[in-house]
Amino acid sequence: MELLAFFVDLLMHVDKHLETVLLNYGNWAYALLFLIIFVETGVVVMPFLPGDSLLFVVGAMCGVGLMSYPTSLAILLAAAVLGNQSNYTVGRFFGPRVFHWEQSRYFNKRAFDQAHAFYEKYGGVTLVAARFMPFLRTFAPFVAGVAQMTRRKFTFFDVTGGALWVGSIVTAGYFFGSVPWVKMNLEKIIWAMILIPGFIILWGAWKARRKAARAGLSHR
Repeated sequence: MELLAFFVDLLMHVDKHLETVLLNYGNWAYALLFLIIFVETGVVVMPFLPGDSLLFVVGAMCGVGLMSYPTSLAILLAAAVLGNQSNYTVGRFFGPRVFHWEQSRYFNKRAFDQAHAFYEKYGGVTLVAARFMPFLRTFAPFVAGVAQMTRRKFTFFDVTGGALWVGSIVTAGYFFGSVPWVKMNLEKIIWAMILIPGFIILWGAWKARRKAARAGLSHR
């Protein structure tokens, strides 16, 4: 419970925590930012770190001169790309070994081939879109690795999605983070950044399930 309370506090008051780190440790704050984004995108069991809200607050800090905008972009982009690469590598290495291939009753070769084909065809769009969705962005690169998506294709969309994610949210914070209304409602904005993508995911999953159910009925 204490750990959960810590992460909730970090999510809700990331601006205050970051400002404290900046005042006490100076440029070491960049190392902390790198670590948080790398872990959120690179460790499949850590999807609850404050990625979106942290990027926005970093942009706001850059806007008032407390941090360097180009340095922040470079460090955060590197963390996002390398985190995904790590997650993908873990999925690619351990996925087949967990299933033990055809010798395991848990391994479905047909399902595996379908997942691989899906990621080769649509995985790029999935990876880019997942960057903007909490939780999903942590699992998407891992699943791409398990599905054996080619490294070259994965890297292209990893860099593209990372640049769009980091660039857009940090820039939004840079221009709007110091606006009085935004500062007064930052907690609500952070909640919106967490909940709205989540509702979109749930709605999309419900719609896909409903469509699949209808397709199943039509084939009877």
